[in-house]
Amino acid sequence: MKKIENKVMLITYSDSMGNNLKDLYAILEQYFNEAVGGVHLLPFFPSSGDRGFAPINYHEVDPTFGDWRDVEKLAEHYYLMFDYMINHISAQSTYYQDFLKYKDQSKYKDLFIRYKDFWANGEPTPEEVDAIYKRKPKAPYVDAHFDDGTVEKVWCTFGEEQIDINCKSDVAKQFIKDNLTDLCSHGAALIRLDAFAYATKKAGTSCFFIEPDIWEFLDECADILKPYQVELLPEIHEHYTMQKKIESRDYYVYDFALPMLLIHAIYYGDAQYLQHYLKICPHKQFTTLDTHDGIGVVDVRDLLPDDEIERTKEAIFKFGANVKKIYNTAAYNNLDIYQINCTYYSALGDDDDAYLLSRAVQFFAPGIPQVYYVGLLAGKNDLKLLETTKEGRNINRHYYTLEEIHQEVKRPVVQSLVDLMKFRNTHPAFNGTFEMVASEPHRIHIKRTYGEHSAELIADFVTKQFEIKATEY
Repeated sequence: MKKIENKVMLITYSDSMGNNLKDLYAILEQYFNEAVGGVHLLPFFPSSGDRGFAPINYHEVDPTFGDWRDVEKLAEHYYLMFDYMINHISAQSTYYQDFLKYKDQSKYKDLFIRYKDFWANGEPTPEEVDAIYKRKPKAPYVDAHFDDGTVEKVWCTFGEEQIDINCKSDVAKQFIKDNLTDLCSHGAALIRLDAFAYATKKAGTSCFFIEPDIWEFLDECADILKPYQVELLPEIHEHYTMQKKIESRDYYVYDFALPMLLIHAIYYGDAQYLQHYLKICPHKQFTTLDTHDGIGVVDVRDLLPDDEIERTKEAIFKFGANVKKIYNTAAYNNLDIYQINCTYYSALGDDDDAYLLSRAVQFFAPGIPQVYYVGLLAGKNDLKLLETTKEGRNINRHYYTLEEIHQEVKRPVVQSLVDLMKFRNTHPAFNGTFEMVASEPHRIHIKRTYGEHSAELIADFVTKQFEIKATEY
């Protein structure tokens, strides 16, 4: 099974490029085997909601997608990243259902966070609720209805199908170890700890990225994976200094700041904030422009001035193609204030030049690039799926049929992107140093060097044109 390589990673669902894992493998081999080195296979386990992010268990592949043999076949040709939802498990899982049935006699009674045990008086004070870093405009809980007729509150950060886990308990520690170990046995090169910063909770705090608890917990997870030579990628959408802290402890991090910084630079022909960030950003990272969620906003706080963040957010609705504010409202089951739902191609106005410029900068930036499947095909906002489902995030979650893919790969913008990806995967310069060459505020000049090999990117954010100079290899 493949381990991590310094090659572009595709992010995709199992049923978004064709109907299943077999279709995905065939498409990769036919069109993208040189452009894609790794695959982040979004949750492929049985699930009760959130497009796989409410896992029922980690020991099976959803039969709709295939089986473990299909996953392991991918792992023989591409390094794979699996998701582990460290913070929660499905409300339909045998673990939670056993808890509801047997309550205090359940062997899983300590797997979940019961309000009566967590808070001093069984309930948080208004001040404690205000302190919590939360995704809902109320205290994060659902009512657990037990078979004996009683009801009590259990912690629930996200949707009602995603019940939070008491990660400090002994039963949770064994639960985590069993799951991570099993994932390692099926070809994972990297495990993404989804919603990681929410997993450490302490009364009277924000219950988000609590130090030093967060480091002890991360090290515990790393120790489980160490015998298998599998790496961890903690997923955190927040202030860029958190990513810097994680990298300082020699873990991989995400670059979620780059997408908005690039959009700002392209919209206004002003690369000064982007230049600054590229000089200080982590190097042991995976870069993104688009993901299965939206375009992150909170991640650029203090990298862009507040007024520039607001200006850019508003401009996406003005300059982006077919994106409206209402898609980020309750009307589309979407109250997430941390990101904007839109494909990256459409955020740039379906402009081929702007899109390829953004990808060129991403590929030259420090770290390993990730390309979301919709971005791989320069996909536009899927308004039909959005309106059919009334789910805001589905604007960027198109289901491509095999025939659609056969047509989309013929588009010049897709062919140019694939060529850029092949170049990024094969040129030796990207295994070496990163240098920001002094340039005017509207340009970016990056030089990558490895031994006698070099590759330079000179990008102009006014004309939206770029030039690559590279040694032969």
